[in-house]
Amino acid sequence: MADIRLIVGLGNPGPEYENTRHNAGEWFLNQLADTYNAPLKPETKFFGKTARITIAGKDIRLLYPTTFMNKSGQAVAALANFYRIEPEQILVAFDELDLPPGVAKYKVGGSSSQNGVRDIVAKMGNNKNFLRLRIGIGHPGHKSRVTGHVLGKPPAEEKAAIESAIDEAVRCTEILLKEDLKQAQNRLHSHKG
Repeated sequence: MADIRLIVGLGNPGPEYENTRHNAGEWFLNQLADTYNAPLKPETKFFGKTARITIAGKDIRLLYPTTFMNKSGQAVAALANFYRIEPEQILVAFDELDLPPGVAKYKVGGSSSQNGVRDIVAKMGNNKNFLRLRIGIGHPGHKSRVTGHVLGKPPAEEKAAIESAIDEAVRCTEILLKEDLKQAQNRLHSHKG
């Protein structure tokens, strides 16, 4: 059984970023909050919006950092330190260029080129051992186009594929907490949106 106490969804704050690919982690967190009927509320001391849900009898905090993406670690460290949550008890959801839209995968630790994830690692004492939920947004094909792609809004078909992967990831969150990572991975990793 996975001992997750904090689920973080990464994105950039403000209406101009809301529907961009870079906010796929926020889309996941919002859907999780909606599923458990727990609206996210601003919490200044945690530099973000938070909520509490219960899955499989476990008390879980949700956090959407309202700092910009590259400062996500400030919010995560503030909440984790306050509630004494270890990096190993954190799940971070974010957009992943290396996976196609419609695919989402769990991964424990390792490096990441995602700015929000890098900042979380830095602010958590360089501990990389948190669980990641990588939500595929696809790669534009050339590194010079990455920024525009990430900060762009996906066309309808692509957005539907991303949302399908997020739907499945929300369902797999319950499997992760009731059963274990292996079971959740088996189900999520076979999904193609």
